[in-house]
Formats: sequence, structure tokens, C-alpha cells
Amino acid sequence: MELPVVVGVDGSEPSLRAADWAADEAALRGVPLRVVYACRWDRYEGAALARDLGRQSAEVLPQDVVAGATRRVQARRPELKVTGDVVFEEPEYTLVREGRNASVLVVGTRGRSGLAEALLGSVSLTVAAHADCPVIVLRGNHDTKAAHGTHGRVVVGVGEDPEEAAAVRKFAYEEARRRHVPLEAVKAWRCPAHETTDHPLLADAPARLHEEEATKAVADALRDAPPDVEVRSRTVEGPARGVLVAASHGADLLVVGAKRRSGHLGLQLGRVAHTVLHHSACPVAVVPHPV
Repeated sequence: MELPVVVGVDGSEPSLRAADWAADEAALRGVPLRVVYACRWDRYEGAALARDLGRQSAEVLPQDVVAGATRRVQARRPELKVTGDVVFEEPEYTLVREGRNASVLVVGTRGRSGLAEALLGSVSLTVAAHADCPVIVLRGNHDTKAAHGTHGRVVVGVGEDPEEAAAVRKFAYEEARRRHVPLEAVKAWRCPAHETTDHPLLADAPARLHEEEATKAVADALRDAPPDVEVRSRTVEGPARGVLVAASHGADLLVVGAKRRSGHLGLQLGRVAHTVLHHSACPVAVVPHPV
């Protein structure tokens, strides 16, 4: 059974751009696309879709939101099998549940509220933190083309435990392969202040050691790289959060992991994933580590 790509829409412009990306992603994977609108009200309140339909916001029904998004993606990808559904429930719960039977979930960064305009958006953050499948979160100013991006590369962050992150790398390999672009593996490293020395001949020794360890960690992690994917590696001095945000400026997709924590329900986002979701310059794929 082919698991579909699922995209959450709410009629806002960011969610419609997410639908564009999701259509491309589904086409790349050769799977159906499922469009889902979850809400707690029976009338749409927003300008983007109402303007497209030539109606007042109060006249647009939830079914119109799904129908409009479905027509949009069908026009973009006529070959795609597209279905849609309206669920009268909190969006977070609905999309997390949808992720149990999805190959990937796609969401936009913002909804319609003023607070959501300033922040990532509680729906996107909750779904990225708790879904069982990979979640692609799109920034508000992203390139809407998943198949033919601007930069021609996918970036994956290499963490401290290469074995634990095998599923993250596998997802990144597959995304690069589908797009026919190189994969860049980025590893951040830092030299603790207490390891530095004032001796002129030894000043760079501790830093070189940490850099060499980072280089080896990347090489070890990439031993499982498939031969048909071009893989490049890079180590950068600095905090992982800042290094990956900087790398996102030259990428079409940034892939990071999310690990389960004992005693907590579902996936819990660490500081690195949380930061890149808020500040990345490109779409971010959050891939859960297997339990």
C-alpha cells in the first residue's frame, strides 16, 4: 500500500504554498496526495482563498478550502491522484493522527492569527514534534518548488550519534536522489574555552583536534551513503543551531532529526531542531529517530 503525502491547509497563503510543495513531493515519490483541513468552526475566516473564490470570507465553507486547494494542486500536477477531507477537530490532533498513515506530512509555518505571523505557529511546531512520520515545515518565503529548487542541494545535519541518526540520513539520501542533486552533510564542532592555551606553538592544537574528530564523525556517518547519491561533507566551527541555519541559506531542503525522550509523549524537539524551524531560510524536514 502506497502511503500518501499529507498536507495540512487552512486557506491561508502559506498553507496554499505548502500544498504546492506537497504536490511536487508526492509526484517525486509517485504516491497520492491527501489534502486535509482541520478546524473547530464551520465558516472560513481569511482573505487568501476568499479572494481566489471571489467571495466574502464568511461565505466560504471549510469544504471550499479543501476544494480550492485540491483544484490548485491538480492544476499544478495533473497526473497526481488527489483526495481531500474536512475534519472538525483541532488541527494539531488531526495532523498528528494523519501522520500515522502518511509517508510524509507537509505544513506551512503560519496560520491566520497575528501571533502566528510573528512565531512559527503552534500547529506546525506541535506536528513537527509529535508526528510519527517525517514532517516538512515550509518557511513563509520559501521556494514552492520541491522538484526544481533554486540552490540544487539538500543539507543534512550530522549529530553526535551516527548510529541513532541512520533514519535521518536515509531520508536525506532519498530526498537528494529524487531531486537529482548533491547531499551536503554538515557537522558543527566547538573547542571548549578551557582547552585553549596561550602558548604560541600550541594555540591551535586543541581546535585542530576537535575539527579532526568532527571530520572523522562525518566520514563514519556517511559510510552508509548509497553509490548513486553524490555526497559532500563539511565541518564548521560553531554551535550546531547557528551552523545549520547558516547552511539553510544555500539549500532547498534542510534535514534534521527529532528523538524520543523517555517519560514524554511522542517526539520532543531539541534546541537544534527548534531553532532551525524558527529561523531556517529553506524548508525543514524533521525526521523522527526510531524508538
